[in-house]
Amino acid sequence: MPGSLTAAATLSYLDRNGPERLSVLASRQSVTQPSMTQLVRRLEREGLVHRAADDLDGRAVRVAVTDAGRALLAERRRLRRERLTELLGTLSPGELRDLTRIAGEFLPLLRRLLQSEAGE
Repeated sequence: MPGSLTAAATLSYLDRNGPERLSVLASRQSVTQPSMTQLVRRLEREGLVHRAADDLDGRAVRVAVTDAGRALLAERRRLRRERLTELLGTLSPGELRDLTRIAGEFLPLLRRLLQSEAGE
């Protein structure tokens, strides 16, 4: 997997939202455009993204995740699910009930915060 959190977040963003301009990716990941350009070049060398001219503005470039990038994301998600399942299996029934209750209270708040940030 790409070596940085920004790389992983960028791939995930492209997977969820489709092709995007470099400037938007830089803004969404809170990095400079030159930094995002370097990151995209590295991801492109690794075959995880590709660049193409923007249909609306031929001077601009849009970045899209490749099938290899999607496969990598799917594998990482599968490994995370497996690990989480293992960890949850170590909890007692009471601990699992407590965790379920707390998650039921916490997750709606987290979703609201994330949606609020996405709207900004």
